[in-house]
Amino acid sequence: MGIYLNPGNEPFAVSVNSELYVDKSELIKYTNSRIGKDRPFICSSRPRRFGKTMAVTMPAAYCSKGCHSERLFDGLKIKQNESFEKH
Repeated sequence: MGIYLNPGNEPFAVSVNSELYVDKSELIKYTNSRIGKDRPFICSSRPRRFGKTMAVTMPAAYCSKGCHSERLFDGLKIKQNESFEKH
């Protein structure tokens, strides 16, 4: 059951420690802006090999209550955003 609820941060840790990682952490800023809106849905569709898995594992690591991911986001753009600590 843990893979669906609070999946952890291991998949994102692998991505962020890869030499091919491109910082797309501001997707979290957009996701946070949709919280509490009347249409909070977000669709992450991209062609093959364009980071869909990373786009899903990053918010999972950010929001997961089952792990502490603050250090994974050190040096990423989202860390400077005021919504980082709030959510």
